[in-house]
Amino acid sequence: MQVLASAQVETTLLVLKLAFLVLLYLFIWRIVRSAARDLRLPQESMILAPQQAAAAGFLSHPAPRELGHLVVLASPAIGEGDVLTLDSHPLTVGRGAANDVPLPEDEYASSRHARFEPRRDGVWVEDIGSTNGTYVNGIRLTRERKLVPGDIVRIGETDLRFEL
Repeated sequence: MQVLASAQVETTLLVLKLAFLVLLYLFIWRIVRSAARDLRLPQESMILAPQQAAAAGFLSHPAPRELGHLVVLASPAIGEGDVLTLDSHPLTVGRGAANDVPLPEDEYASSRHARFEPRRDGVWVEDIGSTNGTYVNGIRLTRERKLVPGDIVRIGETDLRFEL
């Protein structure tokens, strides 16, 4: 009889241990899920980007200054030899009409293909999720890259040469 009671106590303790472990794992899972949700939400910041400060009226809009230009070498959408001026504002290129430089006839360009972004240290080019990629001097971009004069940027079937 005493063996039977001891077995029931051990079984009860085992069930309680398992229930405790399940509750512990559920608690940890809820904490991780809550933290992940908080990380996905946009965080408010007291520091404004220059574009946000200008949009809020905190900065006067400086006159655009020329930081270089792109010369069209070949394109089904833009005339050969045309010049695209790069000022202090980013320039987007792609097949979609919402781009600064639309390429509707370029079948290999994505709707939002690349962005040229002037910065203090020069002009940078970035592929913004294109299907066929953006190439600088024949090398596919995997991250943003600073342009130097003479670089050839290929977007779809459009070739552009960066010049100062």
